[in-house]
Amino acid sequence: MSNQLPSLTLADWQPSRDTLHQFARITGKLRGHYMPKSKHWWHITLNVSAHGLTTTPFPIAGQNLELILDLSAHRLTLRSSNGWSCSMPLIGQSTAGLCHWISESLLTVGVELEEGLFIAFDSEEILPYDIEAISRFRQAINWVDAVFKAFKGRLREETGPVQIFPHHLDLSMNWFSGRLVPGIDPADEERADEQLNFGFVTGDGSIPEPYFYVTAYPAPNNWTNLELPEGVYWHTEGWSGAILPYAALVSSDRPHELLLDYLQTVQVHGAKLMT
Repeated sequence: MSNQLPSLTLADWQPSRDTLHQFARITGKLRGHYMPKSKHWWHITLNVSAHGLTTTPFPIAGQNLELILDLSAHRLTLRSSNGWSCSMPLIGQSTAGLCHWISESLLTVGVELEEGLFIAFDSEEILPYDIEAISRFRQAINWVDAVFKAFKGRLREETGPVQIFPHHLDLSMNWFSGRLVPGIDPADEERADEQLNFGFVTGDGSIPEPYFYVTAYPAPNNWTNLELPEGVYWHTEGWSGAILPYAALVSSDRPHELLLDYLQTVQVHGAKLMT
């Protein structure tokens, strides 16, 4: 794996990041509506592909459909299991225009989307799209996805998929201790499982730069007492988690080892507190 990671300083590409976020929400909305329900909302997520983000195939109107945000060719591609496909540029689009194109394209293969499905995406404003910035994100997210999968493969207990949640545009996965949270109805699939959450975010209202996080649910006693590896710190304002800034990997000559060590160190710490 290459040691050269691109800069993702949020101030340099936030308008384009926000555009990508909107496009991810649109594709996730369609997948989440038609994909069979899965626990922990795993049916609404996207996956990293070699060229960008994908819904993976989901059933709709007697066929399987896949939407691909191709961040290499900078196009949205629709593919059906019946052999049909079409695509359109991502550059120069509005959310309303993208949704209209999806709806009209699917009509040609007999798929009529439910009315109001895209009602939240009715803006006609043309969104900014910086090709170079999006390409840097694609390079970074492919790298992070591979490291997370390597980390996931070392864990013995149940884990969730490595996936992207469109609502926050974070790549994440779960580790489960196997225990239920005391006092929570075991049928409450969202809150009943004791777990650690691992993720990567390009920046948000709490931390305005790209970062990795590890959080615990529910946070056990002594959760923030661990002495963290160099460059990692505890975030405690509003939520608690161990944070590794993405910039630390960009400047490191061993980013793969640095990220794995961070993930494994905090996972071992959390697992001990949850047993």
